[in-house]
Amino acid sequence: MGTLKEDINEQANWIVKGFAEDKLKLDYTIGSFIEIDKFFLKNSAGGQAKPGGRLSKNLGNVLFSIGAYIGNTIIKTVPGTAWEVDDDAVDEEINVAIRLPGNAVIWPVQRVMKRFKNGPEDSIYVYGYSITKDFTGEKFDNKYWKITDENKPRWKFW
Repeated sequence: MGTLKEDINEQANWIVKGFAEDKLKLDYTIGSFIEIDKFFLKNSAGGQAKPGGRLSKNLGNVLFSIGAYIGNTIIKTVPGTAWEVDDDAVDEEINVAIRLPGNAVIWPVQRVMKRFKNGPEDSIYVYGYSITKDFTGEKFDNKYWKITDENKPRWKFW
């Protein structure tokens, strides 16, 4: 096992390959966070992994890997952003942080854990977009609403 920064990069690359197996494209853009939200909609509900789904095995490793990908994407998107790691800290994988320009700090792995636990209300795409929009000027991708609408229950009254 290497340093935490090495593990972050290795796990981010691993999750890109894993998502590709499910035909979900992670390309280190904020827009690709929509694919992460799709993944959670398909593989979890009510703070639990769906039986037989991608989160039903190695949950902690998968959540860490998604957080690593999110962090690396934000770093690639926002100049002057960097990981803050302490290889000797307890639970550093959960508490690994990113410092943004202006000294704001975010915790991508913790956000992924919240997304898993709380569901779509803690959207990864909305999180990434909100953090980066002032740095990039990128417009909100309305395709996000399509994935949330597809997963709402449809009620019929007759």
